[in-house]
This record gives sequence, structure tokens and C-alpha cells, in this order.
Amino acid sequence: MGRLLGVFRFRVLTVCFRFIRTVSYRERTQTMRVPSRSSGPQPSVASPAPARRSPGSARAVARVMPDLDAYRDAVTDLLVEVGALADATSTTARQVLLDQRLREPAIAAVLDATPQGFIGARETLLLEMARYQPNERSSAGDLTALVRIYLLSRIDVMWWRDAPTFLTDEQVNTHPDMVDLEWLRRRGMLAFRYQEQPATILGRGVRAVRRRLRPDATPRTAGVKFRRARREIIALLNDLAREFDRATPAGTPPLWVTSLVRSAEHQYQLRRLGYAAMVPSGHCLGWAVDVEMSWFTRFGARDVLAEILLARQAAGELNVVDEGQAWHLCLAPAARVRLRAAYEAEMGA
Repeated sequence: MGRLLGVFRFRVLTVCFRFIRTVSYRERTQTMRVPSRSSGPQPSVASPAPARRSPGSARAVARVMPDLDAYRDAVTDLLVEVGALADATSTTARQVLLDQRLREPAIAAVLDATPQGFIGARETLLLEMARYQPNERSSAGDLTALVRIYLLSRIDVMWWRDAPTFLTDEQVNTHPDMVDLEWLRRRGMLAFRYQEQPATILGRGVRAVRRRLRPDATPRTAGVKFRRARREIIALLNDLAREFDRATPAGTPPLWVTSLVRSAEHQYQLRRLGYAAMVPSGHCLGWAVDVEMSWFTRFGARDVLAEILLARQAAGELNVVDEGQAWHLCLAPAARVRLRAAYEAEMGA
């Protein structure tokens, strides 16, 4: 009975949403073309096996970049419907909803352009939803947040689909494209702040005592495991930190970075601990970071930082994902050359 009720609710909601969106959606998507792996029909969702992309198809996607504004709008619409079917009795209705909505051209174009392809991305999302368990560590406070984080983070892996993944901690620590932030910090070359994860029991104890004595002195975050980053990311964070400093009153703390590059090894460890660590991830490619947001509310600066980040997204420089306490940022490939030049000019490299 609960399942039938869920399906009935879904059908009613579908009729309402389609009536509201019909005119605007047709105007927005009538000229769009969904990239596919062949000249045949669009990818079927019947097969459970993740599809692999051929080199020829990757070149085709590069020629026809999906409309990211349309994608984000379509994801926003989808989230409203997912939220209306969030209860446990609506599992079947949610799956029917996703089967339909993920096929929409604006969404399918991005998913099809990821390394997993449309089918693989869809199956991964369904698996994430099936395994989802809310907990204090996860940035996904509910099922709707999980879907939002997953779908918006697919822009990262679409942009950097040809970038190699850092599989192990050793690869992160020894890769020539990674720069040691501590070396730069000690020379006053960083405009942003971060803190490392304590490596020992003693270090964790000292951190805990400091938090008790001064609970709001720093963000409540575990810190970064790897104090390394790509040169372009360092230039981006310095640029954002300076803009943030100019836009906020004196006494406002600098931009605070909560997460940088991660290895796939570390990403899976975070997943085991209950964090909403998506795979594939822009963090494991070295092109994504997380910045603190909630802590800046006490300084009246959170909204200022949000405006700065969203303006960069509108300019095509970043992909921004609201993950609650921290926001996830991924650098767009189009901004790479400018930021590499900025790093070399600033650091004298």
C-alpha cells in the first residue's frame, strides 16, 4: 500500500511540475543535442554495466560542451521533486523519477560526457542513494543533499575526464605537479590559511585542548591530510583570498581551506568513515578544494564569500557545490593557463 501511495504521489507531482516547466524547458532545450557514444539511439539505462568511452567519442564531447547553466537549472528542478519523495515509502517512486529526469537533455549531456558515461553515472547515483545513511560526519544531511552533491560534482569529472587519478598517498606526496604549501607559507607567499591533520595521538590531544579553550578560534575541521596542491590551485586560492580580504571589514579572518588534493586511497577511507566523499572525485585529480563557509557567519562574512565564489562560477572559472559547512570548488580548464601564469609571476618560478 505504501509503495502504491508513493507512486500515486509521484504521478501527481510529475503532472504539476511538467505543467509549470513545459514552456521554459522547451525553449531552453529545443536546440540542445545530447552527446552519445555512437550515431545510434541515446544510451539505454537497461544495462547495469558502466559504459566506457571511446577516444572518438571523447573528441566529439570536446566539440560540443554541455550547457552548464541548463544543467544546474535542471538539477535544481530535480531536487525539488526528490525532496517531495524523500520518505522511506517512496523508494520506487524516486527511482522512476530518476529514470525519467536523468534522461532530460540538459542532464544527460553532462553525465554522458563523464568518464563513466551516462549509464555508469546513473548506476553510481542509484547505488549512493541505496547505501545512504545520514550521520554527523557527512556533508549530505539528507537524501536530497546527497543527490545535489553527486550531480553537481559530475561537472568536475566531466571537465577533467582525461586527468590521471592520484591512486595512492605516495603519488600525492611525490608527484612533480604538487607543490609543498608549508614551504610557501613559511615565506609568507600564501594569502589563505589551512591546518594539517594531527599525525599522532599527542597532536590530536593538543588540538582537542585548544578547541576547548578557544572553541571558535578556528573552524571545526579535521584539517588537510596532504599539504600539497597544484600551482594553478595555489594561484586561485591566493586570488580568492585577496578578493575576500578586500571585500570584508578589518579583523575578518583570511580564507580558510579545509581540504585539498586527496588520493583515491584516502577518498575511500573517508567513505568508510561516513563522509560524503564521491567517486570519481575532482579532489583525487588535484583540481578541487573545499573552503570553510559556516565559520565566517560569526564575522558577518559568509554571504560575502558566497557572492565571490558564485560570481567566479558565473564567469566560467569555477564549479561550486554547496556542501553546508564547507563549499566544494573545482577549477575550470579554461582558467588553467591564466592561473599558471599568475603563479609563476607571483612566485618567481
